[in-house]
Amino acid sequence: MVRACDSARVNANPMNTPNFLDRYFSISARGSTVGQEVRGGFATFFTMAYIVVLNPLIIGTVADKTGQFLGDGENPNIALVAAATAFAAGILTIIMGVFGRVPFALATGLGLNAFLAFGIASQMSWEDAMGLVVLEGIVIAILVVTGFRVAVFHAIPAQLKTAISVGIGLFIALIGFVDAGFVRRMPDASNTTVPVKLGALGNGSLTGWPTLVFVVGLLVTAFLVARRVKGAILIGIVGTTVLAMIVEAVGKIGPQTPDGSNPNGWSLNVPAWPKNFIELPDLSLLGQFSLFGSFAKIGGLAAVMFVFTLMLADFFDTMGTIVGVGRQANLVKEDGTVERTKEILLVDSLAAAAGGAAGVSSNTTYIESAAGVGEGARTGLASIVTGVLFLLAMFFAPLTEIVPFEAATPALVVVGFLMMTQVKEIDFSDFETAIPAFLTIVLMPFTYSITAGIGAGFVSYIAIKVFRGKARELHFLMWLVGALFVVYFALEPIKTLLGLS
Repeated sequence: MVRACDSARVNANPMNTPNFLDRYFSISARGSTVGQEVRGGFATFFTMAYIVVLNPLIIGTVADKTGQFLGDGENPNIALVAAATAFAAGILTIIMGVFGRVPFALATGLGLNAFLAFGIASQMSWEDAMGLVVLEGIVIAILVVTGFRVAVFHAIPAQLKTAISVGIGLFIALIGFVDAGFVRRMPDASNTTVPVKLGALGNGSLTGWPTLVFVVGLLVTAFLVARRVKGAILIGIVGTTVLAMIVEAVGKIGPQTPDGSNPNGWSLNVPAWPKNFIELPDLSLLGQFSLFGSFAKIGGLAAVMFVFTLMLADFFDTMGTIVGVGRQANLVKEDGTVERTKEILLVDSLAAAAGGAAGVSSNTTYIESAAGVGEGARTGLASIVTGVLFLLAMFFAPLTEIVPFEAATPALVVVGFLMMTQVKEIDFSDFETAIPAFLTIVLMPFTYSITAGIGAGFVSYIAIKVFRGKARELHFLMWLVGALFVVYFALEPIKTLLGLS
């Protein structure tokens, strides 16, 4: 009889996959559902999918000192770099979901890849440059294992962490506006002190069908979010892409051109139906790195300086992203710490090394993960969904090229607003903290750098405390990090003194 009851209980509530997922990822405990996680995973992927196209355009089109392109070719091989970019992003994002158990996706870091292409590969081979990225990732991973990186993370005052989140919100909103062409650089910046202005002509007037598509997409997405429609951001991305395809089919607008002859064209991708849907990926780029080749090419000191520069930028960009997206996902505790911080940072650190080993530059946690969080994602299940989509993107590369910036970036602007709402948690009556928080917030978008904003906030916070005679209140790790940021900001003068520039 006992066995019969047990059998009935098992049949009524079998140990199936959904129950295991709920326990492992704490889906219910975090107020989420499997549906929300899947939607969030899709939203993050569609917001990040541009990296599969953009990264090859940055690192795949630049020759190294030997005149070779990535893959040891005499001509750029965009498909080769795109396949490796998608593969690395997919595998690493799945690992983050399984071990970090948070809705954070990873891919090649923008900014770091440009620095690698234009600042490092020009002085050595691509294999040597990727070796430096691997070394940088290994060093950061050691800092995580020893507890140093986590200790630094916990030493940051809670309101500065909030400022980091708000600053990232403004930063990704600016990225959205700029990538969509809604905000652009002045046509002739040498004749004006105004760096950017509204519209392609720089006269405050909006022109072009792609801009209209962005505006419509932004308004529709904002409306759906305001009505709290489930899947609002994902619906906005897909719907705006369909609208863009219709507009392109009717108007034959074409892409923006390097010579500026078509300023009202689509940016990044032309939303036209591709000729081919499936392509077999070429992953021969994986493993093309030389761990210590750079030391022989440019000397040990110069190589160490490059590793330090990569590490510092990677170190704090990730911390800012984790705080910002973590707050949006309600993963930040009352003391300002994030759940499973060590696991998250360890995966992120190893991702930096893995990105170099894959030949696609350092991989890092993406602020675009906030798009999935905006859809309700709260666990690592969303990351697994995003990672699988990246792996599928290797085969369906033509489909990833359908979405133009004008269709994807409304999501970034709306998510930027959602992250901006956290500013109310900063006590602006306390100037000792409010001024550094303000500098952190505004310098991220103004300098187009998360690291610069965090560094300015840290250094100013320490300086104000010292000037007010409260140096003893500072955690010793804040002193260390502040000193590192001073070195970071003064890196060029230091290199000049050492004869490295």
